[in-house]
Amino acid sequence: MTFLKKLPFVFVLVGMWACAPVQKANERETYNKAGVENAGLFQPSGDFAQVVSRIEPVAEAFCRDSGRPLNCDFEVIVDARDPENVNAFQTLRKNGRPLIVFTQALIDTTQNDDELAFVLGHEMAHHLEGHLHRQYQSARAGAILLGGITAITGASANTVESAQRIGAGIGARTYSKEFELEADRLGALVAIRAGYNAVRGAAFFARLPDPGDQFLGSHPPNEARIEMVRRVSLGY
Repeated sequence: MTFLKKLPFVFVLVGMWACAPVQKANERETYNKAGVENAGLFQPSGDFAQVVSRIEPVAEAFCRDSGRPLNCDFEVIVDARDPENVNAFQTLRKNGRPLIVFTQALIDTTQNDDELAFVLGHEMAHHLEGHLHRQYQSARAGAILLGGITAITGASANTVESAQRIGAGIGARTYSKEFELEADRLGALVAIRAGYNAVRGAAFFARLPDPGDQFLGSHPPNEARIEMVRRVSLGY
């Protein structure tokens, strides 16, 4: 079936903090260029740099102890290009190195180091849990399924490709709430082990719009996430 040759994987899946769980490849290219001291991308500085220096070795220790074939050499950069974009996410450089991107707007929104540490631990946890690969597999399965069903009906190539994209989007979101809660759990552990208060850090959620429990929503309700962090902290 020739529709399989048209699978729309021109996007890169990433674990996202506050936006949709897929990002087009050409948008990621900015973060794959050599060096970051350009185009509004910077190395962490100030209080955030101190948080990174404490969280990073803990996350890398978790990574090494996991027994998974993961690149454990984290890199963190700050994106200051859009003052309105409150976001953080995990992706991979072309060489497989895990990259965490914080927008300056998110850094400015946090109220203390505990919040910065928890968000950073959360994003690193996406990598530790292998969410990027798992999300890719779900997206691929969704694209094949919906694209195949559409192709059987005799639809045009453009219609089949559109169906593949829709299927990929649905597939990518299938486990996204589960992934976010997994990252909250492990991210809290990383923050706690680095000496931060994860419950105080998770208070960041209280200032975010609550996504509720929407069908195929990419994030679970804020209260469910805060409760996850509370349980982890009580059991630590």
